[in-house]
Amino acid sequence: MTNRFLQACYRQPTDTTPIWLMRQAGRYMPEYRQLRERYGILEIIKTPELACEVTMQPINAFDLDAAIIFADILPVLEAMGLKLSFVKGEGPIIHNPVRTAEDVQQLRTPSAQESLSFTLEAIRLVKSELESRHLPLIGFSGAPFTLAAYAVESGSSKNHRLVKTFMMNEPQTWQTLMLKIATVVADYLLAQAEAGADALQLFDSWAGQLSPADYERWVMPYSQWVINTVKAKTKIPVIHFGVNTSGMLHLIRQGGGDVIGVDWRIPIHKGWEIIGYDKAIQGNLDPVALFASWEVLQVQAKAILDAVQGRAGHIFNLGHGILPETPVDNVKRLVDFVHEYSAKYAHS
Repeated sequence: MTNRFLQACYRQPTDTTPIWLMRQAGRYMPEYRQLRERYGILEIIKTPELACEVTMQPINAFDLDAAIIFADILPVLEAMGLKLSFVKGEGPIIHNPVRTAEDVQQLRTPSAQESLSFTLEAIRLVKSELESRHLPLIGFSGAPFTLAAYAVESGSSKNHRLVKTFMMNEPQTWQTLMLKIATVVADYLLAQAEAGADALQLFDSWAGQLSPADYERWVMPYSQWVINTVKAKTKIPVIHFGVNTSGMLHLIRQGGGDVIGVDWRIPIHKGWEIIGYDKAIQGNLDPVALFASWEVLQVQAKAILDAVQGRAGHIFNLGHGILPETPVDNVKRLVDFVHEYSAKYAHS
């Protein structure tokens, strides 16, 4: 498949800058909110027809250059034996968190085909929907550290005290935990590729909670192993994204990936200098900019495109996921503006 998103992943010239948005399917869209009145989040994720419908909602609404499968990172932990629920106002809760060596020992390492088949089937359904549009589909997983953080903390955390203490005080047990998670993640990503995903993204949502030294020692080897394992068995591009990691982009790059995602905490051209121009880059609009007036939003989007100056390998995205109350009209205008404005660099 030839598509400007895939061309950009490989740093090939494109007619305009490709754009897709993290969490492009979700609560900001009225179609999604209507569905959520009838179904819970896990019910949607685990019902392939519903996951397909939600994946396609932003594709039908906007001129995006890629779809991303509607799923969540945490069913991976559920497949490993942890009890997961989503509590309104609190977010995800793990009811039997991992705190001891015995807890780690009890974690299963099932195959994705057996335990996460609902997402694989959703990928197959979406691929058939996308066929006539010639649009690629992105599959994804949480990175080993982010999944370990949820498993140990039992949910979200402000300071990640429990997982950091576990990591530092129980190095052997930590290694076992990370290897188990990495094994499941690599298998899951490869299964998504086999089901038809055209690209894969590894999300490390909590990597920015670590110092560069701790990331390099305790986390990077496992993300690196996942990406190397996937790249050894499939030719499709891998995007590696860590939130709040502008102080250690050189390490995220070292961790692997064809494309490195950056958030808004660093100017995109400076981020690319650090990462190196032999990698593609994805980013990096602040999601809150979508709440600004169109005039302000346009200035911010233009600044990113001007900073990159049409260099092959830029995928326009947000620096994190779309927020729930985001104005739909601004999303549409942003997508159209990125295509229209960046075309001048392609033709200059």
